[in-house]
Amino acid sequence: MRHSPPSSSRILKKSASIVLASLRGSTYRRVQSFLTKPFMPAVFFFSGVGYDTLTLTRIDRLQDNLLLLIYLLLLGLLIVLTGRWGIEPAPDREQLISLSPFAGKMLRLRPYFPMAVQFLLGSLFSAYAVFYSRSATFTSTGIFFALLVVLLVGNEFLRDRLSSLRLLVSLYAVVCFAFFTFFLPVMTGFMNVAIFLVGAGLSVAVTLRVVQLIYRNNPDRSKHEAIGVTVPACALIGLLVGFYFLNWIPPVPLALKFGGIYHEVKRAGDQFELTFEKKWYEVWKRSDDTFPANEPIYCFTAVFAPVALNTTVYHHWYFRPNSGKPFTHADKIPLKISGGREGGYRAYTFKQRLDPGDWRVDVEAEDGRIIGRVSVTVEDQGTAQPALRAFSY
Repeated sequence: MRHSPPSSSRILKKSASIVLASLRGSTYRRVQSFLTKPFMPAVFFFSGVGYDTLTLTRIDRLQDNLLLLIYLLLLGLLIVLTGRWGIEPAPDREQLISLSPFAGKMLRLRPYFPMAVQFLLGSLFSAYAVFYSRSATFTSTGIFFALLVVLLVGNEFLRDRLSSLRLLVSLYAVVCFAFFTFFLPVMTGFMNVAIFLVGAGLSVAVTLRVVQLIYRNNPDRSKHEAIGVTVPACALIGLLVGFYFLNWIPPVPLALKFGGIYHEVKRAGDQFELTFEKKWYEVWKRSDDTFPANEPIYCFTAVFAPVALNTTVYHHWYFRPNSGKPFTHADKIPLKISGGREGGYRAYTFKQRLDPGDWRVDVEAEDGRIIGRVSVTVEDQGTAQPALRAFSY
């Protein structure tokens, strides 16, 4: 039997498929080579943090909080599986057949548990760093925020250590604590010591439950080992409770959206008109940094609070005559605020006949933690009349 020669179209199709396969292979190798370059982990790290900064807009957004809660649950599950099954390569085929489908699948995946744990920890620490940064200041409240940043960066180098149960459970205690610290005020509408302690108690309870699931009916683990894993995690939560009473934790979910010192503040419809001294070249300026003595002075602030949260904040005025002396208390004025407004709840206080020197206003939560700070230098009044400008907020 004679075979007809292949048609030119078939030859072209086959040649094209070979060329495409070759291109796909070379493209894959180029992509793989690019992704393994030393700087790529840093690119992915900063891209992830930048993405969270842009997308995590409000601390009271239900979708974001539910996603973080799901991450917490998945992380707890992975820690339990790591504790019970380890991260060794999957067993042989005969052993897998004797197991349930779920157990078999999990055993096949267990070498990838550290990568999944690292991803979830990175996502949680990144979100927390974004949320807590909005409430932190360059005061003692920045200490806990700095700890979150250290853990966020350190997580990038922990993959080889994420088989240690003591480390995993301790990190899980921290992410639970950081979550409940802002989540409970958002959900309940209350922000006080009792709510904070409830959140700390929940963190302990969830952490203990994870440890219990790891060690219950587990012949490969001892009770002594369970105590060695539990005690550091609970001690860490106790340490963070101490941070709270030292005012080292930012007052989440409250955040200072705007603040400044002004010559006059008056309501204009649903806006506030703010008047301050501004020279023609000071295009960036939106508040007074120096102020003439013997004139009324206004401190205006906008404090963000979640929708359900109604609380009291304080304008705490401090004074020092010169930089060589410490600030001393001058006045503390309470302001009732209601949550929900995107730009923050707007309010102001004013003083008259201030002495020359350095003045500052600490915007404080009810428990004394600093939400933000506004500073101004009061000087003896000169003869020249200042050029005043106004804008609306």
